Amino acid sequence: MSTPVQTLTLGTPLSPSAARVMLLGSGELGKEVLIALQRLGVETIAVDRYENAPGQQVAHHARTITMSDAAQLRTLIEAERPQLVVPEIEAIATAELEKLEAEGVVRVIPTARAARLTMDREGIRRLAAETLALPTSPYRFCNSLAELQAAIDGTDGLGAAIGYPCVVKPVMSSSGKGQSKIDGPADVQKAWEYAMAGGRVSHGRVIVEGFIDFDYEITLLTVRARGQGAEAGQIATAYCEPIGHKQVSGDYVESWQPQPMSPLALERAQTIARTVTDNLGGQGLFGVELFVKGDMVWFSEVSPRPHDTGLVTLSTQVQSEFELHARAILGLPVDTSLRAPGASAVIYGGVDAQDVVFDGVAEALSEPGTDIRLFGKPESFVKRRLGVALATAPDVDTARAKALAAAAKVKPRVRG
Repeated sequence: MSTPVQTLTLGTPLSPSAARVMLLGSGELGKEVLIALQRLGVETIAVDRYENAPGQQVAHHARTITMSDAAQLRTLIEAERPQLVVPEIEAIATAELEKLEAEGVVRVIPTARAARLTMDREGIRRLAAETLALPTSPYRFCNSLAELQAAIDGTDGLGAAIGYPCVVKPVMSSSGKGQSKIDGPADVQKAWEYAMAGGRVSHGRVIVEGFIDFDYEITLLTVRARGQGAEAGQIATAYCEPIGHKQVSGDYVESWQPQPMSPLALERAQTIARTVTDNLGGQGLFGVELFVKGDMVWFSEVSPRPHDTGLVTLSTQVQSEFELHARAILGLPVDTSLRAPGASAVIYGGVDAQDVVFDGVAEALSEPGTDIRLFGKPESFVKRRLGVALATAPDVDTARAKALAAAAKVKPRVRG
């Protein structure tokens, strides 16, 4: 059944006619969404848990609150009165967003229900595997180290043993934080402790998944936006070319587009992505993560917002994932066309310090077809993403080599 698209009337920022959009979470991905919205004349409000977050540096208004605090969140939304609230991180009081949406105070992107389900790995995994019957890895949810061990060994009475190897993740975390692979009994306690340290909200619950022997994993950026032609005025689904990526300890370090896939695998990936995003509803871009082996495809996770691996689209697509998200939520048509094959490579902080400077930027940009984004984070950590190198080339392998070389040339250091 077709769903009418919801359109926001565009006006003039900082005037009574302004279309006002609030982002909850204003890191590097939120920053790009804010820039895309501003190019369409939207008045933007950037919210984060710390001052001078990347998105706060470019928004019309910057606000700092604890977004997981329901009272703080409600007070801010009622005071600012945005037309749209766009969650960009996991640690948000999503139950309060559902109440605000039900009361007609604000529209949540893509919907408050989708925000609640996808901010918690338990909600989205149960929806995908148990409600929608999508193929996933075997899994169990555990509240203690003892439960984790019992799930792996199959002594919990809840089904077959998860076994080794397996993957443990906090039910709520971002960018792979707290995620680790367990190869044998000696790794279990360390994995549990790492998950507890990496969770966005410390409530002692993890998901343990059986390890899938996949050939590669992809992010399939899936957009629910205004249709064109026969679907004009209705929400239609569009897909970007699949993005391949490399992770280390669950954290993305490289991505490339397009990832070659068999026609059958691509068809199955799109079917899975459409099934889950149709159920979540609303408008916007979703990052659907999938495992692929030959023609077989398994659902992993979905984010109802731009995905870190999708930073590559800043150089590869006619409209980046951030422009696609902005246009989709405003009710505008989108173009998911690929401009050129390309790749991205992460630039890490390398040091624990504030007020870092960057050497080697000119050298990194000396290779034609390369670009650099420095995120503007006010504090560096050894493994914190401070930027990304981008590259385009006639083929993905060449682009990956160029992006990695450019990233290696950028050296954050303590000023002085």
